[in-house]
Amino acid sequence: MDRYDDAADFWDAKYANEAYHFGTAPNAFLAAQAHRLQPGWRALAVADGEGRNGVWLAERGLQVDALEISPRAIEKARALAESRGVAGRYAARRADLADCDLDRGTYDLVAAIFIQFAPPEMRADLFRRLQAALAPGGLLLLQGYRPEQVELGTGGPPNPDHMYTERLLRDAFAGLDILQLRAHDDTIAEGRGHDGLSALIDLVARKPA
Repeated sequence: MDRYDDAADFWDAKYANEAYHFGTAPNAFLAAQAHRLQPGWRALAVADGEGRNGVWLAERGLQVDALEISPRAIEKARALAESRGVAGRYAARRADLADCDLDRGTYDLVAAIFIQFAPPEMRADLFRRLQAALAPGGLLLLQGYRPEQVELGTGGPPNPDHMYTERLLRDAFAGLDILQLRAHDDTIAEGRGHDGLSALIDLVARKPA
């Protein structure tokens, strides 16, 4: 069994129950950016899990490509899109973000919410590919955990190397215009997966036109 199958099995187990592990409501940071979005945009939802974020974007009138490694998560995401009446605007496919092809210069929006499964080497390459996937003028919305999250233990991996700092994100996305970069502690309630006081960091950045 290779790393791809190991990761798929891990997330399939997380998503095995009928209940949605991270809930069905969108991430609060993503929802707060609704004023920046335009119907008709093409969006990429990275590691979209059970679909809560990508389906919400489709409900805003965006055409969403969702990438996810877990077949079980994709099954639940498609069911959520169907129940919300946006199945025609939500296309989920199985992909390993370690090496999958991303269409360059294609997306008006890339949403990367809690994608901290990636260790530093993989993360650096993934961040480069996400930037390349943005169309000129395209918007990146990213939220993750800071290293302090490991001690809090309310979500995310137990490895500080997977976490983000302001310096890391400024350096990684130096080619984008940073519109917002904010480190903060907030209580979040996203199903059983993310629950409690959390050490967060938010990034809103735009690719130069």
